[in-house]
Amino acid sequence: MTLKGVHFAQPPALMQPFNIPVQIALQGSRRCQGSTALSTSERKRNIYPNNGDPLNMHKKLPSSAGEDRAMLLGFAMMGFSVLMFFLFGITILKPFMLSTQREESNCTTMHTRITDDWMGCAFTCDVGCQGQSKYPCLQVTVNLTHSGQKALLHYNEEAVQINSKCFYTPKCHRDRNDLLNRALDIKEFFDHKNGTPFSCFYSPDSQSEDVILIKKYDQTVIFHCLFWPSLTLLGGALIVGMVRLTQYLSLLCARHSTALRGEVGSQVPCMEQH
Repeated sequence: MTLKGVHFAQPPALMQPFNIPVQIALQGSRRCQGSTALSTSERKRNIYPNNGDPLNMHKKLPSSAGEDRAMLLGFAMMGFSVLMFFLFGITILKPFMLSTQREESNCTTMHTRITDDWMGCAFTCDVGCQGQSKYPCLQVTVNLTHSGQKALLHYNEEAVQINSKCFYTPKCHRDRNDLLNRALDIKEFFDHKNGTPFSCFYSPDSQSEDVILIKKYDQTVIFHCLFWPSLTLLGGALIVGMVRLTQYLSLLCARHSTALRGEVGSQVPCMEQH
C-alpha cells in the first residue's frame, strides 16, 4: 500500500486467523495418536498382566461360591477314593493276594463228628475283664468228586488259618451249652446232605487236605473293591477339571471384552476432538 511515496507492509496479525485452525488440527491428531498408543499399551497390560506375559494368565482365575464348593467336592471325592484304596488294600486285596488260589469242585459229605477235646478261647465280659471258655471242635470230612480225595471241610479261608482242625471257630462266650447247640445244628445240616454233592473249593497246586465251603474273597469282591474307588477318583478329577476349564474360559472372555471396550473407548475421544 502506498501513501505519498511511503510503503507499508501487510500487518502479520491478518495471517493468524488462517494459521490457528491448522495448528489445532495438527495438535488434535497428535493427541489422538498419543491416546491411541497409550490405550494400546494399557489394553495389553489389562489383557496380559505380569508385564504382558500370556503364560501367567492361568495363575489367577476368578471363582464364585458355587465353583469353590464344586472344587471342594472334587478334592473330597479324590481324597475319599485314596482312603478307600488304602483300606481295601489292607483288609481285602492283601489277604486275597496272600491266600491260596482255589478252584471250584463238588464235595460229598462222608461223616461228621464233634471231637472230645474242646478248644480253648478267650472272651471279654466287661471293661477290663477277660474270661476263658471252650468251644466244641466240629470236623466235617468230605470226598472230592473229581479226584476221590478225602479232605477236611472248612467254612472259609480264615477258618483254615485260625484252626485247621475244625470246621469253624465260633464267637467265644461263657455259655458252653449254646456253643454246643450251634455245633450240633451245623452237624445235623451236613448229615442231611450225606450223599448229596455240593459246591466246594480246593487248591490244585498243593497237596493239602483242606477244602473250604465258601470263598470270602472272590473275583466279584475284588472287582467292586477296585471299581468303586476308581470311579470316585475319576469323578472327582472330572469335577475339578471342568471347574478349572470354566474359570479359564470365563477369564479369556472377560479379557477379550475388556480389550474391545478399550479399543472403542480410545476411538471416541478422537472423533469428538475432530
